[in-house]
Amino acid sequence: MHRRPGLSARLKLTISYAGFLLLAGALLLAVVWVFVLRWVPEEPGRIQQRAGVVLITGPNRSELLRGFAPAAVATLGFLLVFGLLGGWVLAGRMLAPLNRVADAARTAANGSLSHRIRLPGREDEFRELADVFDAMLDRLEAHVAEQERFAANASHELRTPLAVTKTLLDAAREDPAGDRAELVERLSTINTRAIDLTEALLLLSRAGRKTFTREAVDLSLAAEEAAETLLPHAEKRGIILDVTGEKAQVLGSAELVLRMVTNLVQNAIVHNLPAGGTVTVHTEARPAESVLRIENTGRPVPADLVSTITEPFQRGTQRVRTDEHAGVGLGLAIVDSIVRAHDGTLDLTPRPTGGLLATIRLPRATPAEIPATKEIPGGRPAGGSRRL
Repeated sequence: MHRRPGLSARLKLTISYAGFLLLAGALLLAVVWVFVLRWVPEEPGRIQQRAGVVLITGPNRSELLRGFAPAAVATLGFLLVFGLLGGWVLAGRMLAPLNRVADAARTAANGSLSHRIRLPGREDEFRELADVFDAMLDRLEAHVAEQERFAANASHELRTPLAVTKTLLDAAREDPAGDRAELVERLSTINTRAIDLTEALLLLSRAGRKTFTREAVDLSLAAEEAAETLLPHAEKRGIILDVTGEKAQVLGSAELVLRMVTNLVQNAIVHNLPAGGTVTVHTEARPAESVLRIENTGRPVPADLVSTITEPFQRGTQRVRTDEHAGVGLGLAIVDSIVRAHDGTLDLTPRPTGGLLATIRLPRATPAEIPATKEIPGGRPAGGSRRL
């Protein structure tokens, strides 16, 4: 934004300091005049004798005023100069932290996010501003690094199906007598995977922004709907889906909350090895938060894997690669992004006997927001326990 040049903040503070000091001096001199000089008589000085007592009176008011005025003017001039010089020094010392913040902002604007202010001293408004700015730079640097890593991984993942498609088409061009039905089937599978990946990338990008309309949503209804949708896949693997708990109201997007629960339940089913395990979905309402817990049996999960599986394109080592649920490595990344967009937390804990426990805590909707509850399509009142 173009702005007309003006006085610096340091000069404005200097003028303010000097002006207040000059005003204080003028008021002090005015007090001397009002409460001292006005009691001096106008008559010239003389010696009087009354009732045997000698009274000696000094100079009159005019004489005192002639002697007092030059000294007052000189004092005001000194206060003005002293105020300007002292104000300039004091303003510079007071604004020094702001100059460091401005330098850090300019450095960040030029593309370097590694610089930090780290302002020393005790806590005050300037140091609080510097600490907030440092925290913002930390988040920006982490976000930029995450976006760069995500862009690199996304380009690699999207390049793979395109490269395979090109290879198949080149092979078909060189061998016109090849099996066209098999070619079409393989191209269809690759195309479906590319579409799934693109949709997941779009959803991940949208979930990270808090631009959705917020309304009261019941986690228990989302759990019921997700379990019913994924029931055929669970039955195919001999897995029992157990949905328990109570109504748990949260404030957010019904679509994103349903996707969050669906991704977690699907992840629990896919990683539930060997076949014949159990997936338990439980909802709980607490005074300040609503809790969703999804627990699955299976093989032990390494602790170092748990700390990375919410990163984009990070796949678990136990994933079963099938045509139906080959996965693109974005399921838990989408869940984590949706949870953070709803101001919640996601905790992944390996179970001692094998499998994983996912716990989501979201702020609970207030009673005034609950009447506007958005029911999940196809859902129904939840409560108690239901085994699918």
